[in-house]
Amino acid sequence: MSYVKDPRVDAYIDGLTDWQQSICREVRDLVHAADPEVTETIKRRDRPYFVLQGNICALLAAKDHVNVFLYDGGIVADPEHIITAGHDNKTARTVAIRPGEQINSRALTAMFRQIIADNRAGGWRKLTRT
Repeated sequence: MSYVKDPRVDAYIDGLTDWQQSICREVRDLVHAADPEVTETIKRRDRPYFVLQGNICALLAAKDHVNVFLYDGGIVADPEHIITAGHDNKTARTVAIRPGEQINSRALTAMFRQIIADNRAGGWRKLTRT
């Protein structure tokens, strides 16, 4: 898959342990595969964000897992129960991925696509008001 990479996101990922790099690269590929118009940037000084007419997700590597923050206002369905934290959060929920865990790419990609569709429809804040 070919997409424009932000060198600051590369630097973030390259500074991680091997297992964290692997997870971040797979998530990066998934979010870009969800829509060819997705772009990446750095926000909050050092966090990789993936955006398209609003935030889709962000990455944050922790000691024993990688967090994928989904910016959906809690409105995107999670039929496969991949959300691990933030169930009642009004802005973002989290999918924590630990070393050796398989990423549920089908479920995560479906969520990315729904977040993108919601962003194109005005974003979750507008959608929750209607």
